[in-house]
Amino acid sequence: MKKFDKDKVLLGIAGPALALAVAFVLTTLVLLVSGLDPIEPYSLMVQEAEYPDIQVLILNQTGTYYLAALAVAIGFRMNLFNIGVDGQYRLAAMLAAVVGASVELPGPLHVLLIVLVAVFVGAFWAGVAGFLKTTRGVSEVVSTIMLNAIATSLIAWMILPANLGEQVAGSNDLTTGIIPESGWMTGLAVEGGNIYGFTFVAFALGVVYWFVLGRTRFGFDLRATGASESAAQASGVDAKKMVLTAMLISGGVAGLTGLPLLLGQTHTYSLAFPAGVGFTGITIALLGRNHPVGLFFAALLISFLQKSSASLDQYGYPKEITTIMQGLIVIAVVVSYELVRQYGLRRQQRKVGEELAAQARKNKEDVAA
Repeated sequence: MKKFDKDKVLLGIAGPALALAVAFVLTTLVLLVSGLDPIEPYSLMVQEAEYPDIQVLILNQTGTYYLAALAVAIGFRMNLFNIGVDGQYRLAAMLAAVVGASVELPGPLHVLLIVLVAVFVGAFWAGVAGFLKTTRGVSEVVSTIMLNAIATSLIAWMILPANLGEQVAGSNDLTTGIIPESGWMTGLAVEGGNIYGFTFVAFALGVVYWFVLGRTRFGFDLRATGASESAAQASGVDAKKMVLTAMLISGGVAGLTGLPLLLGQTHTYSLAFPAGVGFTGITIALLGRNHPVGLFFAALLISFLQKSSASLDQYGYPKEITTIMQGLIVIAVVVSYELVRQYGLRRQQRKVGEELAAQARKNKEDVAA
């Protein structure tokens, strides 16, 4: 059985805790400099989150963010920076909505078809970046940024009424048409509203992520390749194949990001479909340290900040406070993790030195005896 490492757990918690503390302090300073009450906004946000409907909104948003963070985390574990999750998720949601609206099948098959289309499109779009990296050495950061821009333009063209879209009567909004009810996913009706069915699928995928990465040979090969491609190749792992596979899986999960909203509420893709989710997923993956439990709490925190701050402007506080805090979290998390890492190395070196000194003293005493 694996021995419990208390120091490792404490250092793992110290990074995000320090980042959140720094972000909170700096945001408070921003409020003070602006001449605003530095405490009341937080109190108002907590009060807002006590309403059942806000709690449902937070939980549904957490599921969406959790999927985006999982997609990013898969890349991070492979030492890949898939910054294209946003483009992959929007393109996948759009084409999945088009296919879903064009057919009518028995319920489970209809939902399954939409899910498969979303996974395939997301994986394909990320696979382009993976192919370029493994065959031409193109940085995935550069290629995924460009693919985001291409996806945005491609969606704007495909959603035109002359192509795959429809214009809502009396509105300037463009949609892909409504998915028949057979393609909707039943959620959980609670006091505050409806928890999307796919939100539970999102959390279940976190368990799959934990098992595959931590308990299978494939997960070990993926992490080993991320740590050192040359060492992985020396042990018989095809590093290029692992890079491409990781990008395909990351893109496939990214493709699922829009499904909680698509299957649970909108049942169509429109110009109002949220953008920027993929970039929020990067923040969550960094804060959650790529661990499924850490990702959940990070996604929950970001969702809480966003949904509970919607009414701050009614009390004279800009709701952009949460945007400032999220930006500060990104900066603070990078700095805090480096500080914690260096402290951990020094602590480990000190412990090794103490053990060696103790062993030397014991040897000396044995010789003297």
